[in-house]
Amino acid sequence: MKKNRACDLKTCFLCQHAIPEWLAAVASHRQHQPFKKGEILFREGDPATGIYFLYDGKVKVHKQWGPDKELIIRLAKKGDILGHRGFGSEQRLYPVSATALEDGTYCYVDNAFFEASLKVNPALTYRLMQFYAAELQEAEKKMRNLVHMDVKSRLADALLEISRVYGHKQFTINRQDLASLAGTTYETIYRMLQDFVQQRLIEAEGKSITILQEKKLQQLLAAAS
Repeated sequence: MKKNRACDLKTCFLCQHAIPEWLAAVASHRQHQPFKKGEILFREGDPATGIYFLYDGKVKVHKQWGPDKELIIRLAKKGDILGHRGFGSEQRLYPVSATALEDGTYCYVDNAFFEASLKVNPALTYRLMQFYAAELQEAEKKMRNLVHMDVKSRLADALLEISRVYGHKQFTINRQDLASLAGTTYETIYRMLQDFVQQRLIEAEGKSITILQEKKLQQLLAAAS
């Protein structure tokens, strides 16, 4: 990867929480790299060599779930951190994969520099600890939802999550990714989407989905929680 000086040293997780004096070191160590929709940033089981900070674009973080299925753990957006799950582990392998949902850019630093950054920047270490805690809570919530929620409620939850990540009620996502986020099959998602369309909760055309009644989706979710 080639270093690129286009990064503003303000957007990513690392730069936001580093002391001003450390930004020069970040500028000399980070690698600013564009990526294309569908590109795999790192793959589950690969050696965990460093940390990715999402500068722009959207990325799905996913894990193998059975021989031919995947479960989307979360959706990452501008400013988010990726690859941290492999940091500090004994095996130093990425336990998840990250795949681009749209064109974007990331900043990358290797593990040695990130570890040095944590030692020099107490605020960064504290924020990373908070991030791990919040992500653990979300992971536990997702596992609970898979066990206790019906598919209709999980679909409502997935649609609301996508809307939050994209920042508006109209977005584009393929049905397989939607099924992986909701923890179900493509065929089930297809049927449930048709049901939501008939109820005028959403509009769906191709890969485009528009949320029409956000409050009713929230009510579906609340009733199942």
